Amino acid sequence: MVTGASKGIGAATATVLAELGWAVCVTYLDDADGAATVSHDIGAAGGRAWAARVDVADEADVVGLFRAVDEVGPLTALVNNAGVVAQRGRIDEVDGDRLQRLFAINVFGTVLCAREAVRRMSTGHGGSGGAIVNVSSAAARLGSPGEYVDYAATKGAVDSFTVGLAREVATEGIRVNAVRPGIIDTGIHLTGGQPDRVARLGPTLPMQRAGTPQEVAAAIAWLLSEEASYCTGSILDVSGGR
Repeated sequence: MVTGASKGIGAATATVLAELGWAVCVTYLDDADGAATVSHDIGAAGGRAWAARVDVADEADVVGLFRAVDEVGPLTALVNNAGVVAQRGRIDEVDGDRLQRLFAINVFGTVLCAREAVRRMSTGHGGSGGAIVNVSSAAARLGSPGEYVDYAATKGAVDSFTVGLAREVATEGIRVNAVRPGIIDTGIHLTGGQPDRVARLGPTLPMQRAGTPQEVAAAIAWLLSEEASYCTGSILDVSGGR
C-alpha cells in the first residue's frame, strides 16, 4: 500500500514497486483521476494495481481501507507517503485550523496507517512480517524557518515515530524506516505557495539541482527490499547533500 499515490513521490513509488513485482494499492484523497491514471499505467505495463480512496486523518476511513485490502491478500509493505504542506508563512501567522490539518494528515494519518499495518504484519498477531517506510522531509532537521516550521514539526514527529516503532516491533518481523526527501521536483511546492521553489533553490544545493520523485522512489523501494534486511529505525536523507 502506498498512501497519497496519485501524484509526485507516491505515484513514482507505486510505479517502481509494481515494476518490481508488487501488487500495489494506490490510495488517494481528492485526485481520483490521478490515482486511476497511475493504476491504469501500471496495469498497461503488466503490473497489478488498484486505486482506493482514503482520508488518512479519519480513523474509520483508515480501518475500512485496510479491511478492504485484506480481501485482496496479505499486506506485506506500507509506504506512508500521504502528506500536506501549508502556505509559506511565519509561526505568528499560523492559526489552529492549519495546525489541526497538518498534524491530522502528516502525523495522525501516519500513525493510524502504521497501526493497522502492524496489526496485520506482526508475528505477534499471526502475521508473517513486513516492512514500513515513512516519508518524512529534510525539513524535520532543517526546521524550515520563514517558510513552514509547523510542517517541519510534523515531519520531526514522523522521524521520532519511525525510530520508536522500529524498536517496538523489531522482534515481530517488521522493519520500519523512513526517507527524508529534500527539494524534489513535485507539485507540493505550488500547494505551499512557492511554484518557483525548485528553480530557485535547486542551484543552491550541494548537487546544484533538485531531486526527482523517481530518485526518492528508488530509495523507498530499497528500504522495502530484502537488500535492506538489516535496516530498521534508519532515516535515509535523499536531499542532494542539503
